[in-house]
Amino acid sequence: AGLQDREAELAARVRDLGGRLTAIRQEAAARFDAAVTQELAALAMPHARISAAVSPLREYGPHGGDDVEIRLAAHPGAPALPLHKGASGGELSRVMLAIEVVFAGADPVPTFVFDEVDAGVGGKAAVEIGRRLARLARLAQVIVVTHLPQVAAFADTHLVVEKAEDGLVVSSGVSRLDDSGRVRELSRMLAGLEDSEFGRAHAGELLAAAAAERAESARPR
Repeated sequence: AGLQDREAELAARVRDLGGRLTAIRQEAAARFDAAVTQELAALAMPHARISAAVSPLREYGPHGGDDVEIRLAAHPGAPALPLHKGASGGELSRVMLAIEVVFAGADPVPTFVFDEVDAGVGGKAAVEIGRRLARLARLAQVIVVTHLPQVAAFADTHLVVEKAEDGLVVSSGVSRLDDSGRVRELSRMLAGLEDSEFGRAHAGELLAAAAAERAESARPR
């Protein structure tokens, strides 16, 4: 009888603490939804909406009595679906980037790898992606695979993957670009011509603008 009373007492305490945890999660979910959705608007997903759904479980476990699922409505009228069902590869990368920017400083992950995070975007949206990747790189190592010069210009280190063929074997290698190499490569990415005078000028301007923005965003607020 004593053990039963103790069990009932502990069960009541679990329900009380679990209820408090649920309330905290629901409040945090609302802030999370707003912050990530705002980031997505700047990443060329202006109509996308993120929501963290907090649903009750049948029983309490080590992490409380909730199931938390991140859902995405990619455009107006679309249902909010779990990320693995409602997002394309490029959208998934941008959602991940938006989440990590929101959580910047609180996430212990030391290295992030983004593959084609800029798929389907260009112009101003590409610059915004580059700016946010640079912001995230102040707190962790960020590796990005990109074909957009606006994104590549924000990198601290620019690597190029090159293929070589001797008629029998095709091999791939990675080389690190110096300052002049970056200008040539960005010119090629911009205009398709490494030695274009206008392409080089544009590449230099892009690098200078990215460096200025990185320096500005790094200043303490």
